[in-house]
Amino acid sequence: MPRLIDLADSQASMNSLTPETWQTLRQKSQERVMASMPAEELGKYRDLETKEKVKRIILMVVENEMPGLAHQAKQSIVERLANEISGYGPLEELLNDENITEVIVERFDKVLVEKNGKLQLSNVKFDSEEHLRLVVERIIAPLGRSLNWATPTADGRLPDGSRVCAVIPPIAVDGTQLSIRKFKPNISMDQLVEWGALSKDLQKALKACVQARLNIVISGGTGSGKTTFLNALSEYIDPSLSIITIENPAEMQLRHPNVRRWEARPENIEGTGEISMMHLLITALRSRPDIILVGEVRGKEAYVLLQAQITGHDGSMTTLHANDTLEAMKRLVSMVASANELPRELVPDYVAGGVDLVIQLKRMSDGTRKLTEIAEVIGEENGRIITNPLVEFKVLGYEDGMVKGYWKATGNKFHLLDKLRSRGIEFPGWGS
Repeated sequence: MPRLIDLADSQASMNSLTPETWQTLRQKSQERVMASMPAEELGKYRDLETKEKVKRIILMVVENEMPGLAHQAKQSIVERLANEISGYGPLEELLNDENITEVIVERFDKVLVEKNGKLQLSNVKFDSEEHLRLVVERIIAPLGRSLNWATPTADGRLPDGSRVCAVIPPIAVDGTQLSIRKFKPNISMDQLVEWGALSKDLQKALKACVQARLNIVISGGTGSGKTTFLNALSEYIDPSLSIITIENPAEMQLRHPNVRRWEARPENIEGTGEISMMHLLITALRSRPDIILVGEVRGKEAYVLLQAQITGHDGSMTTLHANDTLEAMKRLVSMVASANELPRELVPDYVAGGVDLVIQLKRMSDGTRKLTEIAEVIGEENGRIITNPLVEFKVLGYEDGMVKGYWKATGNKFHLLDKLRSRGIEFPGWGS
């Protein structure tokens, strides 16, 4: 047991460290740890055995930089450094807060969080630009990413499914920036109804559409909850079917017994090793899935997905970025055309033949996410995709800053109703 005088000397040594000395120790310790630890152990600093390895590496750095310190003082510094370079540094408390859904670092001294749907300034700050850069490098290193002048941006998926994106100068003019969108796994449709994202009537109607294996596109802007909604919808897929999910990065955690999860891979720092979404979709077609779920289509891979939907993989679903259902169809036409596999005049008809239903989501002004429209795709005319609105969300106004409204069926004929009936699915209607 250390003597009181040793503890006092240790505390005095800690207090005598200048910010510059501490920064040097922190940087050299992290660099040595990242260079010395096996790649498979990077990012597992919370594991007790791994943390002991980290401490031994840090001790060598401290002994080299400050050989004259007493043993107890060295141990105290090692302990503090190990805590400092474990996990996500100052961001730890934010990422552990279940009420925070997104963390945005605009500058080393300005960290925003999204809480209850609203962005707000947090009290968390980094010591310096160098401190922030160290934490960012520690976050992305286990993901196989790196940041430098040639590759000033990096994105990927954290072990818990959260999505991370980092940007450094000269792209980020004001200094290193970071965003982490936390992913909430296993959110059910019941929870989405409870949170006001859709009505109970719509939940029942969409359940019937999934059970009838309609091909569905979930559209919405950034942060509108597309992946969460797709993940929740998947609980209605027949458990006897086989699913392949294709994402970049992987986020979905389906409530289904037969799931093969695939994740696209960017090129490595040598510029090789890329596995594209399109490559995975082509591979999926050779792997006997009943249903393919694509986390988000962004380009020419849309052609292969629609090919799958047209040729028997009924019930496949995907998401894409668009502000309304018409824009979603325009974007899908553009994506398919970019594959250069079809004459352009045939693309709209190809898209119309592969999509049955479009679900539009929106992040409202109060921060909540809501289903704002459901439309079926009924064909193509003069190069335009024809959609038939079935349900719309009507905003009544605001009460205590919260959006108030209701879902209303348009009364338009549901042309796909015969398809549901032919598959033995009773359709409950869209509600009032």
